[in-house]
Amino acid sequence: MKRILVWTGLLVITAGAPAFAQAHVEISGFAGWVFSDGVSGDARLGQDGQIYDRIDPKDSANFGFSVGVLASDNAEVGFMFAQQKSALVAGGTNEKEFGDLTITNYHGYFAYNWGDADAAVRPFFFGGLGATTFGDVSGTVLGVPRTFGSETQFSTTWGAGVKFYPAPGFGIRVGAHWTPTYIKSDAGGWWCDPWYGCFLVGNAQYSNQFQLNGGVTIRF
Repeated sequence: MKRILVWTGLLVITAGAPAFAQAHVEISGFAGWVFSDGVSGDARLGQDGQIYDRIDPKDSANFGFSVGVLASDNAEVGFMFAQQKSALVAGGTNEKEFGDLTITNYHGYFAYNWGDADAAVRPFFFGGLGATTFGDVSGTVLGVPRTFGSETQFSTTWGAGVKFYPAPGFGIRVGAHWTPTYIKSDAGGWWCDPWYGCFLVGNAQYSNQFQLNGGVTIRF
């Protein structure tokens, strides 16, 4: 699944290359810190006498890269990869770490860069669609060794930042990303309409990644 997502993103860029033969290509690498949260659930009593009612990825560092084609002076389309080396943590009246967790994001994106193409400072904003993979986790639950299999879910990503170009083909970028990933829905109650009757509605829960990062950009 991971390879399919990566190759799909690269093929989208490659397929579009002839149409943008005169366009610039930007390759960026970045690293930073991610503030992560997970989802809540039913309260459970652990062997340690503590109550656990949620599970979260641990805040940690991440790294990634993007490849974008500037279809005009301002519009950019591309593919972004990011990976966070985290851990799975149960929370409630106490916190308990289960094991290492790798979170990987794959997104195609559209970005808008403000200013002239040769400007020394260019603010940018982007939005993307793709998937987030939560990797395998091996640990001990209630005294029993267990392995939780990997899972891939649809996600979006949104971000903004600024690119600084001390030289025409080389830049430094700083930015912030938000990546919400749908995990599950809990029953939220009933919605009733005089014409259509009553329906059970749910409250969607998302795992959110908020990241601050910096990196470099090379423009061809």
